[in-house]
Amino acid sequence: MEQDFLKQIELHKAILFKLSKLYMDNEVDREDLFQEMVFQLWRSYPSFQGKSLFSTWMYRVALNTSLVYVKKDKCRPKVEELTDRLDAVVYSDHQQKEEQLAYFYTAVKSLNEIEKALIFLFLEGQSHREIAMQLGISEGNARVKLNRTKDKLQDIIKKQGYEF
Repeated sequence: MEQDFLKQIELHKAILFKLSKLYMDNEVDREDLFQEMVFQLWRSYPSFQGKSLFSTWMYRVALNTSLVYVKKDKCRPKVEELTDRLDAVVYSDHQQKEEQLAYFYTAVKSLNEIEKALIFLFLEGQSHREIAMQLGISEGNARVKLNRTKDKLQDIIKKQGYEF
């Protein structure tokens, strides 16, 4: 049982990394959330009956864990990371992509927890139906909320000064 669990975690750990990055601002908090998600997955693993894909079950447990963790985290004082911004005249493709990702993640951090979950599931290629199932809402509601969240995200990014 333990080996099966570890194999599945290894196959799908990118899900946990992405969720950690969406919900936590600094590296230490991301690592803590990642560990909390793995712990909750291990605790819940005996109840996994295989009626769905492991990844589908993992999304649900990891999202719920993230939402609870964020609520607890809001009670703690915030620690800001200091980062240096380097202004270079010429950016490589990699640097431009990193800059785009920085704008994106900054914008995502201003979304509420449900909106973050919607964007995460959308980026993971989930259909409106799958998103609805994960979040416990209707498919139509998932479609509307996702479109509104994408519009909101685009507005936030534009307000940050990024030009598409």
